[in-house]
Amino acid sequence: MNTLITANRNYSSWSLRPWVLMRALGIPFVDRVEPFAQAVNWQAFRAFSPTGQVPVLIDGATTVWDSLGITLYLADRHAGIWPEEPVARAFAQAVVAEMHGGFSALRNRCTMNVGVRARLPEIDAELARDLARIGEILGQGLDRFGGPWLAGSAFTAADAFYAPVAFRIRTYGLDVGPVGAQWVESVLAHPAMREWESAALAETWREVEHEADLARCGAITADYRAS
Repeated sequence: MNTLITANRNYSSWSLRPWVLMRALGIPFVDRVEPFAQAVNWQAFRAFSPTGQVPVLIDGATTVWDSLGITLYLADRHAGIWPEEPVARAFAQAVVAEMHGGFSALRNRCTMNVGVRARLPEIDAELARDLARIGEILGQGLDRFGGPWLAGSAFTAADAFYAPVAFRIRTYGLDVGPVGAQWVESVLAHPAMREWESAALAETWREVEHEADLARCGAITADYRAS
């Protein structure tokens, strides 16, 4: 059976992608958590990850790293990773690639922290551009393929790759338009996302650098994490 290695549920947006995808599609795996225990985890994570980062998928003698690499590996072995309909598949693959390589303003100014709510001091031009593009993607996907998921009636890799954005939108109260908000509501209600969130709220450990990132992003208005 596959082993998927991820990090803290509150912080690890890259880990969430393959985890929620495998959970949503019913792909069995051993769930192994390696927490961010210090400011630099590279040396410790190198014991199981070539890049010193998570997520990592271990399938027997095969190790696959990076959320996109894992997704492509799974797509060769399991149905449902991508939509079957060619146009929807092309859209899903394009928006996954765009998320994997882009939206740096959103990443840098709105760090993922599932268990809190925060208020940004401002939304600058770069962040506004990222949010407008995400709203455009969500709107196009739901309008074109009928929803409730990003590329049609089934949850696919497209939804998994934008799932961390849903947590960020809720944490910081971000606007991605009315259609985008519908998708955010749907994905946050998905049983796999609720399972991830429940684990995040139960976490009692804190990592100093991730908490410092949150403080730089904005003022915490609520903290629902276990103390």
